[in-house]
Amino acid sequence: MTDNGIKNICVFCSSSNFLSDEYYKDASELGKLIGKNGYNIVYGGSTLGMMWACASEVKNNGGKIYGVMPQRLVDMGCRTDNCDEFILSDGMRDRKQKMDDLSDAVIALAGGFGTLEEFAEMFVQKQLGYNKKALVLLNTNGYYDELLSFFKKIVNEKFAGKYTKQIVYVASTPQDAIDYINNYKEPESVPSKHEIYSR
Repeated sequence: MTDNGIKNICVFCSSSNFLSDEYYKDASELGKLIGKNGYNIVYGGSTLGMMWACASEVKNNGGKIYGVMPQRLVDMGCRTDNCDEFILSDGMRDRKQKMDDLSDAVIALAGGFGTLEEFAEMFVQKQLGYNKKALVLLNTNGYYDELLSFFKKIVNEKFAGKYTKQIVYVASTPQDAIDYINNYKEPESVPSKHEIYSR
C-alpha cells in the first residue's frame, strides 16, 4: 500500500471470452501491476473474460482478491473459488454498493453495457461529492475514444460543468493507470453547488 491510503482497487471490465487479444493482455498486465504495487482487487467475482485475466494476475503477484456477485450469477456458474473473500450480493445494485464500500480507487477497462453502467455510477458519485476516489478509464486500443468525444459534447452543450473534465483520468496503458493511482492525492474539498450546477 502506498502512503496515499489506497489499498483496494475496484476494477470494472468485460466478462466476454470473445475479444481481441490486446484486451486480455492489458487486463493481465494491470492485474500484475496491481499485485506488484501492493494493492488488492475488488471485482465481480467471475471466472470469465478480462475480469478473471486481471484478478488472477493480482493473486499471482501477491495481492488479494475480493469478489462480489449476486446469487443469480452464482447459480449460472460464473463464480470463481479463488477469491480471498467472496461477498454475495442481493442483486446488481447491491453489488455495486458493496464494491464501492470495499474499494479506495476505481479503474474501468474496456467493457460492455455493465461496465458502462458501473463506471457511470462511480463518475456521478464523484461528480456530486459522495467520494473523492481516484477514477481511471483505461483506454485500451482506443476503445473509449467515441465515449470521450461524447463526454466533451456533454460539457460543450452545458449538460455538465467544465469541472467534470477533472473527474476521470484517461490512461493509455496499464502502467499509466497504476502510476496515476500511486501518485493520486484526494482533492481537499468536494465540488460546490456552483461547480455542479453552473455552466
